[in-house]
Amino acid sequence: MTENEISKIVFEICLMIHKKYGPGLFESVYEEIFCYELNKLDIAFTRQHPVSLTHEEIKMDIGFKADVIIENKVIIELKSIEMILPVHHKQLRTYLKLTDFKLGMLINFNVNLMKDGIHRIANNL
Repeated sequence: MTENEISKIVFEICLMIHKKYGPGLFESVYEEIFCYELNKLDIAFTRQHPVSLTHEEIKMDIGFKADVIIENKVIIELKSIEMILPVHHKQLRTYLKLTDFKLGMLINFNVNLMKDGIHRIANNL
C-alpha cells in the first residue's frame, strides 16, 4: 500500500469517527477508536511506538513516541486541542526526518469540520 493510499484510508476513518462522536473527547479516546478501525481493515500499525535517537555516541532508546505508525510508512500524530500551532507541524517534520518516512499526518479532532483538522506533511514524497 502506498503512502497516498494509506492517507486516503486515514482520512475516511477520521471523517467517520468525527461524524459519530464530534469534537471534545480526549486524544486517547480518538486514538483507541482510530486503531480499532485500522485493525478492522487488517492494516498493520503500531501504537505509541518508541523511536530511538542517536546523537554522536549517545543512543537514546526513546527519542519520541509516535502515536501511530501505519504499514511502517506513515506517522500519525493525533491531537484533540483547541488549535494546531506551527510547533505541531515542526514536531511532525522532525519525526519524519528522524524516521526517514515520507508522509506524516497531523490530525486534530477538536474542530467543527474534520477536513479542517487533517494536515498532510510530506518528507521528499
